[in-house]
Amino acid sequence: MDLEITVGPPQLALHQGHTVLITDRDGQVTFPSDKGLYFFDTRLISSWSIWANGEPWDLLNSGNITHYASRVFLTNRKIPTEDGGIPERTLGLVLSRSVDGGIHEDIDLVNHGKKPVRFNLEIAIRSDFADLFEVKSGRIVRRGRITTEWSDAESRLSTVYRNQDFSRELTVLAKRNLVRPVYANGRISFEVNLPPGGVWHSCLLYELGNGKIRFEAPAPCIANSDQSTVGQRLARWRQAVPRITTGNEEFYRLYRQAIEDMAALRLPTDRTDEQFVVAAGVPWFVALFGRDSLIASLQTAPVYSGFACAALDVLGALQATERDDYRDAEPGKIMHELRLGELAHFKLVPHTPYYGTADATILYLIVLHVAWRCTGDAGLLERHLKTAEGCLQWIDQYGDRDGDGFQEYATRSPVGYENQGWKDSGDSVVYPDGTLVKGPKALCELQGYVYDAWLRMAEVYDALGNPGRAQELRAKAETLFRRFNDSFWDEASGFYAYALDGDKKKVLSVVSNPGHCLWSGIVPADRARRVVERLMRPDMWSGWGIRTLSANHPAYNPYSYQNGSVWPHDNGIIAMGFRRYGFAEEANRVARDVSGAARYFMLHQVPELYSGVQRDPTDFPVQYLGANVPQAWAAGSALMFLQIILGFQPDAPQDRLYIDPELPGWLPDLTVTNLRVGKRSFDLRLWRDGEKTRWVVLKGDPNAVVARSYASGSSLAIEDSVLAASGTS
Repeated sequence: MDLEITVGPPQLALHQGHTVLITDRDGQVTFPSDKGLYFFDTRLISSWSIWANGEPWDLLNSGNITHYASRVFLTNRKIPTEDGGIPERTLGLVLSRSVDGGIHEDIDLVNHGKKPVRFNLEIAIRSDFADLFEVKSGRIVRRGRITTEWSDAESRLSTVYRNQDFSRELTVLAKRNLVRPVYANGRISFEVNLPPGGVWHSCLLYELGNGKIRFEAPAPCIANSDQSTVGQRLARWRQAVPRITTGNEEFYRLYRQAIEDMAALRLPTDRTDEQFVVAAGVPWFVALFGRDSLIASLQTAPVYSGFACAALDVLGALQATERDDYRDAEPGKIMHELRLGELAHFKLVPHTPYYGTADATILYLIVLHVAWRCTGDAGLLERHLKTAEGCLQWIDQYGDRDGDGFQEYATRSPVGYENQGWKDSGDSVVYPDGTLVKGPKALCELQGYVYDAWLRMAEVYDALGNPGRAQELRAKAETLFRRFNDSFWDEASGFYAYALDGDKKKVLSVVSNPGHCLWSGIVPADRARRVVERLMRPDMWSGWGIRTLSANHPAYNPYSYQNGSVWPHDNGIIAMGFRRYGFAEEANRVARDVSGAARYFMLHQVPELYSGVQRDPTDFPVQYLGANVPQAWAAGSALMFLQIILGFQPDAPQDRLYIDPELPGWLPDLTVTNLRVGKRSFDLRLWRDGEKTRWVVLKGDPNAVVARSYASGSSLAIEDSVLAASGTS
């Protein structure tokens, strides 16, 4: 049986750009908690509550309208007054909020009673200006000074935090009031008089400042929020990205919500008003990341190349130029995380930016190639060639720490990250007995990423008229292919080692990481089936997706962060690897797992990760406590599954779109509109005819859409020369 259960969030989250508001479901911020209004990594509001003559309100219902707008419906308890009191459930109170830089808050009251009412509506606001890192850790230190001023003439409350040259500002303006509010005892108070059936309205505008720029609140009330700048920007986004229709409502809603989540996570750059990079996730990772932005770019590039192009620009500009051990920076390295709060400002944390990632530099090269294949823009290659060459040099000089031909990592910083692959929690790299792996670690997927990056960059150098450099990279890839398969393969288990430890011994824990090696193409064809089968055994495949760690492992915990949980993005990459080697059925099964899990979450919004508990007819997926929602990788997994199903292979430089569609039985029909490759746009209709998939071009030049095996595409190909040289087939 299928359980009809929807797992809802315990909070409301509104966000746009660097502004994030996290409240309880009644719209309030209870102190102490980790909720509040965050702005450039600083909490500007740490407590927000609303009262009627000192009495709290009761929640009826609440929810998001979009990622940047919400409504909360409240009603009153019995309110003591001089004339006998206001009966409970007499008043309706609606709090409506929209975010675009600042926050516009509508307060609407209606008297449903038979008698006039008179009371004081009070709003209490407190600001601790705590750094996001300290809120998250629960250890908040006050370093500067907070001052507050109230202006009766302008109905304005100004609160400013200053610590030397660091400052944050919060200004609250009361607008559209029949009677001016007063401020006393830490509360903005309105005198409300309502006849039977009477209504009352006020707007509170929250303006936010970082010491340099002031972000004003959106002017329109909630009823007209679609006319705001952010509303119009969202409308343009929806028109720009591909849309799908299908008889499978589950997959349709997964894809549609993914598109909305990607819109919600856009961070503006300093270059143009319409260029955005992807933030990692809400609430804790609304910041520029290397790995996260690049993986999200890979997931979205074939359907929207803007994120990839922006990530190349912004991350390239922050490429390290010198060694800085405190920040784990080395020449040519691409950053991991940039923070803008007080701790970063005074360099009390290394995130200025911090460079402790082993894969972002390699992924930068892969994204450059993918963006070029999707746009056909040769200028993109020329603009970023210097950055790419710096990445290639870093791979050789710093990524390979001991000169053995493999990529290893180890932090040099006293506050650096122990683990610097995508599984970056401190306990995520373990031996088969459950103990932690020490020493420089050579993860299996890092070798695959480098192999893939070298082959892709060889194609780039061919396009730029440098065949000598291209041949050099192909030769290096061939050597790495052989050495990796000699050193990481374990014949007894028919699987690849998780990593080589500091003594170059294999770490034979069964994990999901070798699935990334399938995606990169470093696995010989005759070993691919064994890898696929191992990942689909019951200890790895939960039925809701592939686990990060085998359920048979001593360190397995289905509710942990990365030792047995299921990550949608991890499954998307693995499924793409399955498809690459011809295992379409298994790839589609993984896609169905994540799609099926999504329907148990509110709005079909896939969280960052969920439990690895085994699926059975009476259970449902359990969200990880503290998971980011929305989260870029998780949303991007839906776009990866669409690519897998279409067998999507863009080749804009040659003005072609190659496809190799294979619709599964659970998705018998699919229409994709506004699919862009280079300067072309296509509408495709696909359907199952028995066991075969048929397709037709509804719009666009049908001669530009060509059927070709997914594994044979030049950007995804298993290099025949390397396979032949290694004696595999």
